[in-house]
Amino acid sequence: MTSEHHHSAAPSCCAPAGLRETAATGAPLQIGRRPRQPDPIVREAGRSRSTRGQVSLPGGRFAMGDAFGEGYPDDGEGPVHEVTVGAFAIDATTVTNAAFATFVKATGYVTEAEVLGVSAVFHLQLKAERPDILGAAGSTPWWLVVRGADWRHPYGPASSIADLQNHPVVQVTWNDARAYAAWAGKRLPTEAEWEYAARGGLEKARFPWGDELLPRGRWNCNIWQGAFPRLNTAEDGFIGTAPVKQYAPNGYGLYNTVGNVWEWCADWFAADTYALRAGTAVVDPCGPQEPDAAGRRVMRGGSFLCHDSYCYRYRVAARSGNTPDSAASNIGFRCA
Repeated sequence: MTSEHHHSAAPSCCAPAGLRETAATGAPLQIGRRPRQPDPIVREAGRSRSTRGQVSLPGGRFAMGDAFGEGYPDDGEGPVHEVTVGAFAIDATTVTNAAFATFVKATGYVTEAEVLGVSAVFHLQLKAERPDILGAAGSTPWWLVVRGADWRHPYGPASSIADLQNHPVVQVTWNDARAYAAWAGKRLPTEAEWEYAARGGLEKARFPWGDELLPRGRWNCNIWQGAFPRLNTAEDGFIGTAPVKQYAPNGYGLYNTVGNVWEWCADWFAADTYALRAGTAVVDPCGPQEPDAAGRRVMRGGSFLCHDSYCYRYRVAARSGNTPDSAASNIGFRCA
């Protein structure tokens, strides 16, 4: 671990906040009214809840939080506290492009990035002509505001998901993820459910497979290697996203719970969530009742852009947040 991990206000490799704010950083855009959507909360006639592709977990008690003191103070990964979760089912993988396409075909749903016409793309992934690059996103110049970037064109209008059907869908906001989950008869997991499932039964471990990043010299997750943000040597095999079942699953049968893409959770994010729970018996927590000043939802797991010199959030205890209208080429989700 490097000294950067102790920055109290650690920068994040995750996306700039808010599609409308992202849009505002570029050239003037015509941001129209959101088209009326078929209500995805009402399931299609005859469509029943399916647990296909999900892992059923009995629930139980676990130690939630960072047991190594490696988290950023502003993220609120401590104190470690005992949490009990009830039985639930959760997707073994993040939602794929193929699955999201089925949802869109069935409902006519239009994602927020498509409505606004822009989204955030990491600079090394860019596939767009110069007129479609509207500028850098705020204080993170490696994120570019790109016209025509959306879930079908995750790296810009010249990109495609044709060869990425079994990769995680990205460029989806929390609102988009919730709409998909409701259509599927599911929901987003709580942060506590996510961590319980992601740990795979390993108590207080750093990663889903143990405490060592490279057991027997083998990569078990898709993160950044090299010098962030300019050089990714792709020692793990991937510059961008990896297929959802690329690496061995954890002890509960879940794939890629750290690295690859950030995963939206149901909860509002607050840095003092764990501190407020200290010394109490916590059962099925749902996070704060109200958003913090930044209005963020929890994201978990880190992404292919995480690197320990800059964003050491590919540990199973690590937490971050972003506004529910944020989308980028490294944010996806799985359902419970």
